[in-house]
Amino acid sequence: MTRRIAIIDLGTNTFHLLIVDIEGGKYHLVYRERNAVKLGMAGINVGMITADAEERALSTIRGFKQTIDSMAIDEIKAYGTSALRNATNASQIIQHIKHETGIVVEVISGAQEAEFIYMGVRSAVALGKDKSLIVDIGGGSVEFVIGNEDEIFWKDSVEIGAQRLLEEYQKHDPITSLEIRALHKHFEANLNSLFEALEKYKPKTLVGSSGTFDTLSDIYCIKHGVHKDQSSAEAPLTFTGFREIFEELLVKDRNARM
Repeated sequence: MTRRIAIIDLGTNTFHLLIVDIEGGKYHLVYRERNAVKLGMAGINVGMITADAEERALSTIRGFKQTIDSMAIDEIKAYGTSALRNATNASQIIQHIKHETGIVVEVISGAQEAEFIYMGVRSAVALGKDKSLIVDIGGGSVEFVIGNEDEIFWKDSVEIGAQRLLEEYQKHDPITSLEIRALHKHFEANLNSLFEALEKYKPKTLVGSSGTFDTLSDIYCIKHGVHKDQSSAEAPLTFTGFREIFEELLVKDRNARM
């Protein structure tokens, strides 16, 4: 018997809707949509979701619900992450979503988020027996997982997401050398557990699991004339290619980056 499930990811920057058919333990992707909601904008570092951000969230969820209602869904799963984990008005936002759409949002912990990321990567990529470092860069938090195809050896969720750091540290565009140094100090202060885990477990491979890595891969492929299979779970990106892109983006303003 086939069951059709809708999954909504209420991320700090982006909301995702996935609709899948599940049968016999296997799933088939039916529909996918993503919207840049920027739920954490202007409030992420003070533990608030602003009225403007709430309206963007409600508008997007209303649109998702229209799609869901047109596709005979058996079950809806909706998960909130960093922005909702840390917002003092999260329960109010969640209540408004339920009132307007009937969708119940579950806010998951950073540890749960890291575990879900690992399970997703493991289902999409052949991790093998060697240990890999899995990294998911979100708007509010970054998840780190060291694991192989069989198990997780270590995981952590750190509140160093892109929107959070952008608002706290980047006051100029392009970013200044002083702001970069402040960011480096922030990383050194907040990533001790990661550095210790890397030393202990010595992963062989870095697996990037988020839109950030997709974008970097797109840039890399265009720059180097590499064909990218959009249907593949894996996308080309080398460390050298990343470093080149990083150095280039660092000195550009927003218009040039776009």
